[in-house]
Amino acid sequence: MKSRYLVAVPAALALALAGCGGSTGTSGGSTDTGSAAAGAPTDDSKCADAAVLCIGLVTDTGKVDDKSFNQSAHEGAKAAAEQLKGYYKYIETQDAKDYAANMQQFTNKKYDVVVTVGFLMTDATAAAAKASPDTKFIGVDQGYDATKVTEKNITGLVFPEDQAGYGAGYLAGLMTKTNQLGQVLGLEIPPVQKYAKGFEAGAKAANPSVKVSTVYHPAGDNAFNDPVWGAGEARKMLAQKADIIFGAGGNTGNGALQEVAKNSGAGKSVFCIGVDTDQWDTVPAAQPCLITSAEKLISKGVTDTITTASKGAFEGLQTLGQAGLSDYHDFDATIPADVKTKVADIVKQMEAGTLKTGVTL
Repeated sequence: MKSRYLVAVPAALALALAGCGGSTGTSGGSTDTGSAAAGAPTDDSKCADAAVLCIGLVTDTGKVDDKSFNQSAHEGAKAAAEQLKGYYKYIETQDAKDYAANMQQFTNKKYDVVVTVGFLMTDATAAAAKASPDTKFIGVDQGYDATKVTEKNITGLVFPEDQAGYGAGYLAGLMTKTNQLGQVLGLEIPPVQKYAKGFEAGAKAANPSVKVSTVYHPAGDNAFNDPVWGAGEARKMLAQKADIIFGAGGNTGNGALQEVAKNSGAGKSVFCIGVDTDQWDTVPAAQPCLITSAEKLISKGVTDTITTASKGAFEGLQTLGQAGLSDYHDFDATIPADVKTKVADIVKQMEAGTLKTGVTL
């Protein structure tokens, strides 16, 4: 089972332009050549040359190997560099005050495209785009207010997380035996909230008797990189008879998935659901419980949007991404046929626009 759908862009998020503190940036940067193609550049010494395509990526305070959100964007940028015979480098931000300085490392060298990863970088990305009109900026999970951001060198790549969450929740609502579900989440920001609210709405639409326990990570730089906390919250939910847990929050959510996977009932009486990418592939330790992932096609979206940027202008201030549910993999035979049929029908309705999740922020 593989489902994908494209939906209308959500309402633009309010944006207040603000500057961010700088840093030398070198301590937080790592280099990765994104193309092995013949004739591709091997460094960024000639980025100012119109014939040389240079692509930079700046993470929020997370790593590119988080097996989830950042990794998906990183792989999408690498794929674009490979396809377009460009040069690619990424910088992992160590502190939020370094957003501007990290982006400036790329703009100072005349990079053509800079990808910034995460909602929290919205303001800093918009400010950088204004300051560097010759560089195109792609803000993953960033929505811009068209009345405040008028630059043409920026686009926000956004996804319908509420619909991916709704589909996953609908599946969980039909599968649960205890009527107790859990969500272990990263920081309480709009993309994560949309996943969470969609999951709960879908679960209750499928099963009005279900109860959903939801916990967000406390504010802090490690909100998406705290697997120990995620595992602890999952243990609490399992003790309260939750039999399906949705982990949505980078390594924090991964910690929850892996905790469920270690449970003696994993794959039999307790299950887990991943997020952002097909985590069957990226978090193999979660496979004992992973029935699906609420997936948004971040890699594809980043690759496609960089390709668009390399050809000229963006299509608009917001670029629409795709979302859906991942394969059931080894659990395909475990999930009853009627459940799969009902979930597939729900997904089709969302794809057609005839079913709304009801999620508002």
